[in-house]
Order: sequence, then structure tokens, then C-alpha cells
Amino acid sequence: MGSHHHAPASAAGRGPLTGALAITLAVFVLQIIGALWTGSLALLFDSVHVLTDATGLAMALGAATLSVRPATPRRSWGFRRAEVIAALLQAAFLLAVGAYVLIEGVRRLISPEDVAAPEMIVFGAIGLAGNLAALALLSRHRSATFNLRAAFLEVLNDALGSVAVIVAAVVITLTGWMRADAVVALFIGALIIPRTLKLLRETIDVLLESTPAGIDLEEVRTHIARLPQVRDVHDLHITQIATGLPVLTAHIVVDDGCYRDGSAHAVLDQLQECVAEHFAVSIDHCTFQIEPLGHVPHETELSH
Repeated sequence: MGSHHHAPASAAGRGPLTGALAITLAVFVLQIIGALWTGSLALLFDSVHVLTDATGLAMALGAATLSVRPATPRRSWGFRRAEVIAALLQAAFLLAVGAYVLIEGVRRLISPEDVAAPEMIVFGAIGLAGNLAALALLSRHRSATFNLRAAFLEVLNDALGSVAVIVAAVVITLTGWMRADAVVALFIGALIIPRTLKLLRETIDVLLESTPAGIDLEEVRTHIARLPQVRDVHDLHITQIATGLPVLTAHIVVDDGCYRDGSAHAVLDQLQECVAEHFAVSIDHCTFQIEPLGHVPHETELSH
């Protein structure tokens, strides 16, 4: 017996992702032009960074499109988990870029290089304007899915990069201190890497089918076991398919009398109501195997 309420697939964020991708690609083209014009390594580095983030946004858009495809007999959940995989890959890209920023920043602290500071300010400002426009598109939906959170972090990373280019260029113009470029690069890495690691951990938890955040498995087990006529709860698993889609499966042992008086259906109703309404995280998709006490020895034999 079970409850199978498939949460509707969501296309939330496809419009903002499309707009953010278009803006990011435009920023990339402009910064490449600026890097070639000024000979600035900082701008060239930032444009590569922007291209990496544009790739991440393209992956996020592709995943958001896949997630609304209907389920099939082969893929009973459709492509709902595509957003988790895309977020994982984006986090990995961000982590790689962040590590490179830290390594390159240390190298430039040791051996600073000349940059064309005045021109950097102009192209840094152009990049920042584009980043802010993309952030405005994504900000409303950034908490909707892992995918959109990763995309928002990508663009935020770009915006911080643009600010860093401007700050470094201003300092270099006013003081001639070339190491300013390396200092702000290290500062960006210190801001971005912890957030990226958090997103990476959360997406890996989903793929490992860990108990979702906000759910205490033992608390759920204890609460279910207190329901009338429930004698035992075993093989309890709570996992997460995608954002906002926790799934519960469990074997519930009830009094043998439930099958004689027909109250097994009432027990199932109580179980569904319990996991959907009692806890902070609502679980609408649940599957319960209702077992009489007399079935327990048989199941124990099968387990061996």
C-alpha cells in the first residue's frame, strides 16, 4: 500500500537563466575585446572566468529544460535529478576556478605584473553592469532549486570579479602598487570557496541518498511507531530526488486485527497525514508496506 503523489516538475527559472546566459555571453565578448585592446592579463583572466560561468549557466538552463520532461517507464522520475547533477558540476567548476585564483594570486604577490589600469576600470565597469543585470534576473528564483542557487553563485562570482578588477585598477592608478590585483583576487577566492563547498556537499548528499536536511530519521521513526495499532517500523528510508521532492519508504508492522476488521486503510491514512503534516519538512511522496505481525518471522527468514 502506498501514496504516490508525484510533485509536478517545475520549469522555474528557465526565463531568468536564459536572460542571464545572454548577458554573461555579451560580457564575455566585451571583456575579451577589452583584454586584447589593453593587453591586460587581469581582464583576460576575468573573461576566462566569465566564460566558465557562462558554461555553467548553459548547463543549468539545459538541466532546467530536462527537468520538465515527463516521466517514462524507463525513467520513472523523468529528469528531475538533472538539476542536482548540473549543480554538482557547476560547484566543481567554481571550486576549480577558485583554486586557480588562489594559486595565481599568490604567484602575483611574489612576482607582480604591469597592467593597463585606466582601461581596466572601463571594462571592469561594463562587466559589473552586466553582472548586476543578470543577478537581478536570477535573485527572485535563486532559492527555488539547487540548480538556480549554483547559477546565482556563478553570476555573483562574476560580479565580485568585476568589482575586484575595478578596485585593483583604481588602486594601481592612484598608487602604482601592482600587487593590488593579487590581493583582491585572493579576497574573492576567500568569499566564494566556502559557499561552493557548501553547495558541493549538499548536492553530493542528494546523490548519495542521504537523509534530507531538516529531517531527523529517528524522530520520524519514533513518531510513526506511536500511532495506534502500529507495532514496529523498519526499513525506513528518507531520501531526496531533487529540490523540494523528499521521498519516504517504510515497512510498517500493525496488529493482525487490522486485516480482520478492515482498519489497515485507516492506518495508512494516518501514516500519510503524519509524514505530510507533522514535521517541518512535508513529505508528500511516501510508500508504506503494511505488514501484519504474523508476517514478521517470514520477512526475517527472507532477510537471511
